[in-house]
Amino acid sequence: MISENKIERICNNDKEPGALLSNDRHGIDRSNLDTSVDPRDNFFLYACGGWMKNHPLTSEYSRFGTFDLLREKAREQLKELVTMLSLDPESKIQGTDAQKVCDLYCMGMDVSRLNKEGASPVMPFIQKIQDFSKDEFIRVLAWLHNGITGSFFTTGVGADPIDSDKNIMHIGEVGLGLGDRDFYLERSETNDKILSAYEKYVKRMVELIGYDKDSQQRVWDNVISIETEFARYKMTREERRNPQLRYNLYSIDKIVADFDNIDWNTYFSEIGIENICEANIISVGYLKFLNKYLPTLSLQQIKDYLVFECVSDSSGVLSDEFHDANFEMFGKIMSGKEEPEPRWKRAMTIPNSMLGEAVGRLYVSKFFPKDNKDYMLRLVKNLQDSLGKHIRKLTWLSEDSKNKALDKLSTFKIKIGYPDKWKDYSDIDIDPQRSYLENVYLASKWYTQDNYKKLYKPVDKEEWHMTPQTVNAYYNPTTNEICFPAGILQPPYFDVSADDAINYGGIGVVIGHEMTHGFDDQGRQFDKNGNLKNWWSDKDIERFNEVSDRLVKQFDAVEVAPGVFANGRFTLGENIADQGGLCVALTAYLDYANGKFAPDIDGFTPLQRFYLAYANVWAGNIRPEEIIVRTKTDPHSLGENRVNVTLGNISQFLDAFNIRKGDKMFRAEKDRAIIW
Repeated sequence: MISENKIERICNNDKEPGALLSNDRHGIDRSNLDTSVDPRDNFFLYACGGWMKNHPLTSEYSRFGTFDLLREKAREQLKELVTMLSLDPESKIQGTDAQKVCDLYCMGMDVSRLNKEGASPVMPFIQKIQDFSKDEFIRVLAWLHNGITGSFFTTGVGADPIDSDKNIMHIGEVGLGLGDRDFYLERSETNDKILSAYEKYVKRMVELIGYDKDSQQRVWDNVISIETEFARYKMTREERRNPQLRYNLYSIDKIVADFDNIDWNTYFSEIGIENICEANIISVGYLKFLNKYLPTLSLQQIKDYLVFECVSDSSGVLSDEFHDANFEMFGKIMSGKEEPEPRWKRAMTIPNSMLGEAVGRLYVSKFFPKDNKDYMLRLVKNLQDSLGKHIRKLTWLSEDSKNKALDKLSTFKIKIGYPDKWKDYSDIDIDPQRSYLENVYLASKWYTQDNYKKLYKPVDKEEWHMTPQTVNAYYNPTTNEICFPAGILQPPYFDVSADDAINYGGIGVVIGHEMTHGFDDQGRQFDKNGNLKNWWSDKDIERFNEVSDRLVKQFDAVEVAPGVFANGRFTLGENIADQGGLCVALTAYLDYANGKFAPDIDGFTPLQRFYLAYANVWAGNIRPEEIIVRTKTDPHSLGENRVNVTLGNISQFLDAFNIRKGDKMFRAEKDRAIIW
């Protein structure tokens, strides 16, 4: 244990530069700290322990951090917007975006109607599944894929990885009820508990649509048998990260010949696509398995699986009985939550997703000042210049590859705040006379058809893949773009009233993170035009793998729960981006400072504030159950590891907090992994 006074002496290292001349800007919120922890032993707990104590997990959350706090703020803002929208005369005019948003939200809030209707809204779908004959299977499957649920395999239109200006059809694996294949294939006390709860869930879902106990048992036996077989042949988490494995372009004739137990011509015709000539098979091994497996299934097995899929995927827009069963399984058992979200949050999810840009227009007009966008544009330019400097100084990348990397960096498309062109929802019809489920289904069908209509058309590189109110950011390799929606441009990530060191340590690292994704284990395989192309020499790849393998081992060594270790290979891309973002953002900040320094703020030097701001981005509490689920399903490392493991590689951080050999946060130089 170390006293607060000693912490102050450590943090007032007079070898570090003082703050930029910005006396009107605030510094670190000291209430976020836990000064009883030595930053040299556990920087995450030192930087975030106060925040964690002040924000204990409440019953509706399996994890709650600064990221979630910001999302909750955005949800509250959306609630205000949507409830006020109901006073707008336009909300009473059928066909306006205001009417659609308001009516969808009101239907989600109408508990009495939902509970009175019970299972009746989903029963026409169930009846259609129960009544089809064997030769109608592919037509029913196509109907389900057209906005209801994805079963057996999935289809969707997106950019051709080797010709990213063109949209093609992609055929992919099916999802699993439990999310990850390991829950089905690995035996453990935790997995056995989850499977036992899943059995109750499956039986309860079909009980709610009238199945007796014998039928419930039969459905469970068929569902678990089918999903377990799917799990055996799905790609591993690590394989899914390899874009080369996921690209296998087949002509339609070859698809029909090689996977002949699926009537592809009828399938594509039924989903509304004529004259298809080719498709990318994302997982050839899985589709080969499925082609052999389908003929072995009885009609009853197929129907039971499809019935369960349909009712489970519909549970969120049906009565409380369906929602309660779903929460018991996925909220309590898998994530450790104690109670569900309040009704208004669940109701807000539907218009916020299905009419996302309509809601987004309202959001940015009230909550996103133009000054924020201007500041961000300057910040992004600084980060771009900084990453260029890092690329030029690399010792492991050849000169030819450096030049290509710099060329790719210079062509990044930058999207900030909100799109220039808003999505048109005029063809989505929301009618309160129909059930909540039917309205959601019809909107989902519209989205599915909207996607299919893009086939063979040029990729719209102005389209956004997140709504403006989303608290997140992304890099898209096929368009070589970075996107920062308005929702994430709020404290603690971004604050125009904060000291610049804090903004560079927060949103600056996020910007650098997304930029670095263009050069991580996946992004580096796409060129400046977004095409899947190897533009590195064999020696470059060998050196990259040598350094990145060290990063993999660092995370693999972390025990996140008794007997459960982090997966450094699965999280490699995000870990590279975290580390790259930190290094690039620091250089950008020091370049921006340009030697102009002032006294420290709140006893912390600029570099210390920079790293504390980064750590505060990942402050949060998490339940043990959620740790297991995220370790298996989330390509991002847990917050504590994103701080402690990543920072241990960065010499400027170690110097900023006087971390030396013998300290727990110290990592010997020979063991560090610095890539970008």
